[in-house]
Parts: sequence; structure tokens; C-alpha cells
Amino acid sequence: MALEELLDKVGGLGKFQILQMALTFPFYMIVVCHSLLENFTAAVPGHRCWVHILDNAIVSDNDTGILSPDVLLRISIPLDSNFKPEKCRHFLHPQWQLLHLNGTFPNMTDLDTEPCVDGWVFDHSLFSFTIVTEWDLVCDHQSQKSMVQSLFMAGMLVGSFIYGHLSDRFGRKLILRCCLLQLAISGICAAFAPTFLIYCLLRFWSGCSAVAIVSNNSMLIVAWVRAQSKATVITLIACALSIGQMMLGGLAFVFREWCTLQLVVSVPFFLTALVTAPFIRWLVESARWLIITNKPDEGLKGLRIVAHRNGMKNAEATLNMEGLRATMQEQLEAAQTKTTVFDLFRTPNLRKRICLLSFARFANTVPYFGIFMNLQHFGSNIFLFQVIFGALTISARCFALLVLNHMGRRLTQMLLMFLVGLFILANMFVPQEMQTLRLTLASVGMGCVAAAVSSNSVHNSELMPTLLRAKASGLNMMASRCGAALAPLLMTVVVYLPTLPWIIYGVCLILAGLLILLLPETRNMPLLDTIQDVENK
Repeated sequence: MALEELLDKVGGLGKFQILQMALTFPFYMIVVCHSLLENFTAAVPGHRCWVHILDNAIVSDNDTGILSPDVLLRISIPLDSNFKPEKCRHFLHPQWQLLHLNGTFPNMTDLDTEPCVDGWVFDHSLFSFTIVTEWDLVCDHQSQKSMVQSLFMAGMLVGSFIYGHLSDRFGRKLILRCCLLQLAISGICAAFAPTFLIYCLLRFWSGCSAVAIVSNNSMLIVAWVRAQSKATVITLIACALSIGQMMLGGLAFVFREWCTLQLVVSVPFFLTALVTAPFIRWLVESARWLIITNKPDEGLKGLRIVAHRNGMKNAEATLNMEGLRATMQEQLEAAQTKTTVFDLFRTPNLRKRICLLSFARFANTVPYFGIFMNLQHFGSNIFLFQVIFGALTISARCFALLVLNHMGRRLTQMLLMFLVGLFILANMFVPQEMQTLRLTLASVGMGCVAAAVSSNSVHNSELMPTLLRAKASGLNMMASRCGAALAPLLMTVVVYLPTLPWIIYGVCLILAGLLILLLPETRNMPLLDTIQDVENK
């Protein structure tokens, strides 16, 4: 906690912090594009079976030239319950008698059909090519489409655990630099993946690095911001993610081929990796982490750099080892003890905090990704929906900042999670025909859940001690990734009860909102540095 005094001396929110955010915000925007990329690269276009009489150019030109494509389609593809051509079956033989029914519809179950044995014909009007058309991920293979997104989320789950540990051991800057290069390589290689399996493995690898880029960037920024401004800075970080969501909608509208879009969101990381030296030099390693890991000389050097960049010349003269030891004696003594992720669960107060915060993050993430990963359910213009949802989350996160600064962390989270839960449960009683109302409720709920996630991030950073903050952030992110991976799986229970997934979403959110009240309030409180600080509080 004593480091807050030093931050006030070197400038808790000055030129250095603003420039650091300006340098790192573009990476948030591009990383979130990777997280939601399958909304577009794995979009499912309209499709039907490839049939010889209709799609073989030689046959169509010579033998059936007097028949229109619509007529050939009618005798080749059965109709579904909505009187649309079936997507996964075709007639075993052309049904010429269907040409003489004068608009009546026979019982299609009496006619012999079979699955698509010769492939599919896809509608390329919305997307030129997607991974669905590349590897025929439809009909019996449609579950493989969701596997890609699940593997990316699983990569984020694994990466948050591995890189959280490595960041606490080797520092935020080194791991950030490695992950920028890793995401560049895996993203570019994914655009040229020869098989679906290799593509899935590369997306898993991308997920591992994407989560580390977000978490390490956040820790580097937040570590140099005074307590009174942390909520504002974390909200700005969340808004950068929302801008990235909007940017993805625009990029996907321009680049309709999946491999081109994959390259567009990956090449910037590769270019950054090539010129990363000046970029990394501007970032300063967390003084908290340096001091806590028994590197006070480097921590003191970082404090002087920040004071110089913020124009605090008087502070540079007073920053010396004697003053540092006098100010942070307790933290320097704690630095002699090595910590592991299990230390988060050894003491009662810290164990309660990490469990409740992780459950709240999990409960928030499930409906967030349940909606965001299924934009095609809201209509055909998924580019517009992506932009709208991004804009709504920006507004909601700014609103959450105002509420956080007036109502505190606990009440804000509880209010937002209650609202999301109520919107989800209310949507169950809205008929499917009322699409506008359903979309409105989903949009407002999306905004509230984004604001709740931002509030949870603020609360998490203020409740966890510096000694374990990266590990706690990694564990909190793991809970988030578990929720993201579970979101599409929960939708499979609709075969038992159509409203069951939404009941689970809503009840979990309301329960998590109540449990948040068991955590202490942290508004305008200094950050904690050691486990003992947590237990003393």
C-alpha cells in the first residue's frame, strides 16, 4: 500500500500513463478481433446438396437446357417444413412428377431421399469463402464449426494459467513481447492452414497468446495508475475492446474471404514484433512487481523514468534506495517469500475473495459469449449487429464507470447482474415472432453484462495483493474462459427444454449478484501489496 505514496510523487495519471495507454490500446482492439473472428470466418452461408442434373455444367447445357434452374431445383431437392429447399438431403432420383402438381405440395416423406453424397453448393452472396465452405462444415459435420471457437477459448483458458505464472516469474514485458510474436505467427499460419485439424491447433495456439497480451497489457497500465483513477483506466481498456468489436464488423464487411480477414487481423502483430524494441522500451515494468520480486534497484529506476516522463523533476531527486526502503519495508520483507497460485487459497479472506470473484466472472461470461458467438441467430446482417453490440457495450461500460464512482464496486456489480438476469428471464416469455423486442432485450442485456464484466475487473484488481495479482488475474481469466467454453455447450440442452439454457444463465447471474455483497468495498482504497495486507483488512 505504501507504493501509492510513491505513485503520487511520480505522477499517478500523467503524460507517461496516457502515452502508455495510447500505445497499447490498438493491441486490445486487434486481440478482440481474434476472439470473435469465427462470427465471420466460420459463418454458415445458405447451402444445399450438389446434384448432378442441376450443377453439372455439361448435363445442364445439353440435356436440360429448356428447363430453368428453379424447375431443376424443384425436382432435385425436397422442401423442409418451411417450404424451403432442404440443406442436407436430396432426392435419390429426379422427381419429374412434381412439375405437374400446379402449386400443391405432396407428402415428401413418401419420396426417396439421401444425404448429400457429392458435396454442397453454397451461397456466396454474403461471404466469398469461410472455413465452413472450405472444409464443408455443415449437416453431419456442423458440430466441428463450434469446435473451433471452443478450442480458441480453451487456448485462452490454458494460456491464462501458464502465462499468469510466467508473468509473475519473468515479468510482464518479456511475456508480452513473446506473446505478440506468438499471436502473429499462429494467426498468419492459420490463414494458410492446409487442413481443418491444423487450423484448429493454430487457433488454440492463438488463444493461448491472446489472453496473455490482454492481461499483461492491463497489468502494466494499471500498475502505474493511482487508486483514484484505476476504475477510469480499466473502463477505458474495456472500451478499447468494444471498439475492437466494432472494428471487426467493418473489417469483415470489407474482407469477405476468411483467409484474407485472418491475415488482416494478424499481420499487425507481426509488424509490431519486428519493430517491438522501441514499443517495449516505452513501456515500464511494474515497480510493484519489481519490488515484490526482490528487485528494488530496478523498481527505483522505473519510478525515476516515470517521474521524468511526467515532468516531476523534484520527485527524481527524492527517489533513492533509503527512501524506498523506509516507505516499503514491509513489502521488501515479503519479497523474500516465493509465492504460487495455491497461496490464493491458503488464507480465509483471500480464498473467499478469489472464489467469489471467479464465480461472478464465470456467471457474467456465459451469457456474454452465448449471445456474441451466435450473431447469425439475430438475422442476416451480422456486420451491423457486431457494430451495434460493440457500441452498446461502450455506452454501458461508461455508464458503469459513473455508477462505480458513486455507488461503489459491490452495489454496481449486484445491480448490473440483477438487470442482466432479469432481461434474460424476461426474454423467455417473448414470442419468437416479436423479433424486434427480443433483439432489444438481448442488446440491453449485452450492454449490462459488458458493464458487469468491467466492474468485476476493477473489483478484482483492487481486492488482490500485488504479490499474487497476476496469478489472481490468470485464475479470474480462467473462470471467464470456462464460461466462454460452456456457453455454446449449454445451448445443446434445448432438446430437453427450449428455455432451460436461459434459465441457467439468469439464475446464475442473480445468485452471483447476491454473493458479491459478501466482498469488501474498495472504492478509493489503496491497492494491497501482500497477503498480510489482505488478512489485516
